[in-house]
Amino acid sequence: MSSSVRFLLSQALIAVLVSPCFLFGVSVAGADPAQSDVKLTEAPDAASPVRVRLVSQEQYLNTLAYVFGPDIRVAPHFAPFRRTDGLLQVGASSAGVTTAQMQEFQRTARAMADQVVSPEHRNFLVPCTPKRDNAADARCAAQFLSSVGRLLYRRPLTRDELGKLVDAAGGAANRLKDFHGGLAVALEGILVSPDMLFVVDRSEPDPASPGQRRLESYSLASRLSFFLWNSAPDDALLSMATRGDLHSPDGMTRAVDYLLSSPRLETGVRALFDDMLGFDEFAVLSKDPGIYPAFVGDTVQDAREQTLRTIIDHLLVRKGDYRDLFTTRQVFMSPSLATLYGVSTPPGWTPYEIPQGNPRVGLLTQIAFLASHAHPGRSSPTLRGKALRELLLCQKVPRPPPNVDFSLIEDPKSTLHTARERLAAHRANPVCAGCHKITDPIGLALENFDGAGQYRATEKGAPIDASGNLDGKNFDDPAGLAQALRDSPALPACMVRRAYAYGTGGAVKPDDKAVLPYLNSQFAAEQYRLPDLLRTIALSRSFSHVAETAGGVAPASKLTADASNGATK
Repeated sequence: MSSSVRFLLSQALIAVLVSPCFLFGVSVAGADPAQSDVKLTEAPDAASPVRVRLVSQEQYLNTLAYVFGPDIRVAPHFAPFRRTDGLLQVGASSAGVTTAQMQEFQRTARAMADQVVSPEHRNFLVPCTPKRDNAADARCAAQFLSSVGRLLYRRPLTRDELGKLVDAAGGAANRLKDFHGGLAVALEGILVSPDMLFVVDRSEPDPASPGQRRLESYSLASRLSFFLWNSAPDDALLSMATRGDLHSPDGMTRAVDYLLSSPRLETGVRALFDDMLGFDEFAVLSKDPGIYPAFVGDTVQDAREQTLRTIIDHLLVRKGDYRDLFTTRQVFMSPSLATLYGVSTPPGWTPYEIPQGNPRVGLLTQIAFLASHAHPGRSSPTLRGKALRELLLCQKVPRPPPNVDFSLIEDPKSTLHTARERLAAHRANPVCAGCHKITDPIGLALENFDGAGQYRATEKGAPIDASGNLDGKNFDDPAGLAQALRDSPALPACMVRRAYAYGTGGAVKPDDKAVLPYLNSQFAAEQYRLPDLLRTIALSRSFSHVAETAGGVAPASKLTADASNGATK
């Protein structure tokens, strides 16, 4: 196949599929429900805003793995989202696509399409054989494109859409003298289409509630699947949407329970906590090897994996109380981490129970939290306290003012031995005292762990005082902090807020005040079990019903189209 001809053909198809009509023609008009007094039952007119979200790199790859299997592999480099209201997934609703990013999408799509139609894969990925290998075959092309298009667009293709794709595949096949080469051109167009790259909340009037709107079936299926599986809907869920099952209480319940019972739920829960705990920062996490020689390359990956394995085991396997994640002693250990923990372990990952009396207890004393919220060469009570407040309690800590003098903290020759002493002197500056007052009393409780997360009893020869206070609750050591955090009502409330925002794809708005108390009360009634919380959110009215944005158009209208290259920015 001529690469230049292939490129021109794919560009022509992409120009058709990525058009200004899509970006400005999304219909999501709806009613703006009036919110009444907050009650512990969900308001009858509760609704989330309509949104348009760019799929994440992980969601894109998860979808491709489901549609084409794990043997088809690509290595994309999509631009990261901006963390908004504590979540990258919320930032997806305000992400556009630059020309450079569109080129990366196309590079990935081309590599994927070439593998799908390659001789070693086409026999089981293309469900038909063309009449001739060197010419168009509309019947076979339609069979393949309608099947994969339905899964990649997360809805059936319209007759017009399928016709354009079949024509594009046929035209390319005749020019290239290669049926499968033509099929690859059409598939590449699907993979860079806005219908693939953007998750659009399309709505329709709710016949049971005049004046209100609900997500149409395929949009609701996508919202469910990306929430619980971090991937596009599978064939079974799309079939439920086609039958209209998702718009009946019984059908919606069966669909949600189907997703929750699938092994793919683990992928979705991992993605939720990966986002909630800010683990994207691990990509740039490093330590000074001269100070922390045991913190090697494998440590970063294993620290992240340890926390995620602990979460999955506790919340999904054991179906435990979410709050007990912060006091549990049931973890998993790898050889790389064992060195930092000062224990021995066999090769691979093994369950490990931290002995009673050991200062490590719960997620806060795992290497992932301790090392990621510290400096390359030293610990940081302030960073750790800030992370605890923002990531786990949903409390915003103000940014430090400009031109702050950090010399007392950073001076290696200081006569102040411990971080507690240095921060006490630093807080003498009234400009700094306000923020440090809410971060340091909890961050100092973790000073028994250095910047790499290794235990220590002293700093510069002085004993470490790990006592502190969390919102009026005094404690003496890391275990006391863990218990105080576990007992804080803000901890489960933050989990509810993050899960709801993650599932609906946008920041929590004032209108959500009607649903959050309901979700909080249900979470408590269900003994703080995460699968039950996910089920409650997915079955809530505010998950399936939407309110229009100002002007009655979707957020996609803020994107502009570059007609010359089909990119958005």
